[in-house]
Amino acid sequence: MSQETKRIKELFGYARTLTKEQGLGVMAARAAGFFKRRFFGKRARYLPAKKTLEAQRAEAAQSAANWPTISILTPLYNTPPRFLQQFLDSVQAQTAPNWQLVLVDASDSAHAEPGRMAQERAAQDSRILYRKIGNGGIAANTNAAAALAGGDYLALADHDDMLAPHAVFCMSKALAETGADFAYSDEALFEKTPRRPRVGHFKPDYAPEYLMAVNYICHLAVFRRSLYEAVGGERPACDGAQDHDLFLRLIDEMQRRDPAAKPLHIPQVLYYWRVHAASTSGGTAAKPYVEAAARKAVADHLAATGRHGTVEPGRFPGTCHVAWDLPDPQPLVSILIPSKDHTDDLETCLHSLYAKTTYENFEVIVIENNSTDPATVDYYKKIPQRYERARVVGYTGGFNFSRINNFGRKYANGSYLLLLNNDVEVINGDWLSQMVGECSQPGVGICGAMLYYPDDTIQHAGIITGLGGYAGHSHKYHKRGGSGYMFRLATVQDFSAVTAACLLVRTAVFDAVHGLDEKLTVAYNDVDFCLRVRDAGWRIVWTPYAELYHHESKSRGSDEKDPAKQARFAAEHDRLYAVHGKENVLHDPYYNPALSLDYEDFRESGDLRHLK
Repeated sequence: MSQETKRIKELFGYARTLTKEQGLGVMAARAAGFFKRRFFGKRARYLPAKKTLEAQRAEAAQSAANWPTISILTPLYNTPPRFLQQFLDSVQAQTAPNWQLVLVDASDSAHAEPGRMAQERAAQDSRILYRKIGNGGIAANTNAAAALAGGDYLALADHDDMLAPHAVFCMSKALAETGADFAYSDEALFEKTPRRPRVGHFKPDYAPEYLMAVNYICHLAVFRRSLYEAVGGERPACDGAQDHDLFLRLIDEMQRRDPAAKPLHIPQVLYYWRVHAASTSGGTAAKPYVEAAARKAVADHLAATGRHGTVEPGRFPGTCHVAWDLPDPQPLVSILIPSKDHTDDLETCLHSLYAKTTYENFEVIVIENNSTDPATVDYYKKIPQRYERARVVGYTGGFNFSRINNFGRKYANGSYLLLLNNDVEVINGDWLSQMVGECSQPGVGICGAMLYYPDDTIQHAGIITGLGGYAGHSHKYHKRGGSGYMFRLATVQDFSAVTAACLLVRTAVFDAVHGLDEKLTVAYNDVDFCLRVRDAGWRIVWTPYAELYHHESKSRGSDEKDPAKQARFAAEHDRLYAVHGKENVLHDPYYNPALSLDYEDFRESGDLRHLK
């Protein structure tokens, strides 16, 4: 069965469930959005309707006097006149009037046209300020623009890009309502006109580990001028990744003042990033020095925050990876493996664990769960002799995944617990070192791993709540080795949940939330556990640098025809909603509301909900 056939089959199964649980109307609306997106044009799909823009102008006329002024900083350098004209037009077309545009021109003598155009606009509109400057590089030029700015907030915009018409409206209104020091929006890439965007970049809410790996914030970023001044503006030493460096330092300063502070994400496409040969929107290969500058920015961020690790090139250009220094001495990791018969699977798991794992300080606790094959007992007897620091403990009672793991925890001595399925096989030797390194970072309570099916397609790359109405796996069935959506298959990042098939958790955190919920016997116990850990203030991190095979079958068969299993799943669905709230489950902060809840591949929602 092909991957596309599997997805279609899953989609129809979801459609039946959605119709049963939420009614034919909801299903019809979702289907209409899907077919509209799939078969009809995408012209101007991220732009608000004209009536919406008119309503914004009317609201801004009444309220903008109470909103902050945003100074847009734009250094010019040999800008193609056509690009500059489009940029200036996009700023002057804003639906809110409370903006200032600061243009600093470092163009050489052979490119006088950008300055002439800018001066003409400045003469016509007092909100546009133009200065000719010497070229000190992008960071120094931006700082020169900031020194001229009069707004309460600053925004960064490139000379060859365009603002969405509602950019200032959405930003200034949100900043006035929340008092945020720093906000960022979604963006889209275009070649000729924003009315025909190539693709949208739909971002998560603030995700600190993801931001260290790649500058996902980019545009449009708006922040208090006083905050910018407090960190000393942009640093020429990081030219090429100066914005990435700036964002890390702005957030560090915010959190120095208030540890709970974080940037505000506005899930609207407010910025259009032009794709052309010299633009970093087309990939950092256009500017190779960007990667070295980004690694310096992250390394300096680690030094400023007292964290210790080596910043390495990531798996794809434009990404970084922090190889964390492990605690000394290495903390003990207790690996809990529930098992019932299937000794071949368990042997593959244990052999790979002991043959490949370079992290030395671990113990293994096999939790026997009602095996019926006499050969299993003989196999268990040999485990302590064959595998150092491994033992078997006997659980009695009906199958309950949560209760089995909670039982196993009683025998664990480690400061970390690793929940591991018995059908998992280690691939890379430093997998556990990578997970311990991530989980030992301040504020991180749980770390998950990359799991592949035996055919080298993705089984698990983090869990997104709300997919299919409850939860689903990021990039499921995607081929191994890809970068994924916005590098989300290739970078360490934040998630709301990870699978308990391979889940590392601080033992103190496990105990503080009272382990797994034993009322969730099979489904969603890992999702519920992670959400409770997240609600307790800890972060959940996933790393692609811990790679394992999960020998779970892709076609395990459906439980839909078994009335008892059907009733159990329905009860566990209901409990997930009851404990965490349906809206909280459906709105994952690490998954953008403009992305589909029907698929696991980060495609745009059929109706682009919340964008219009």
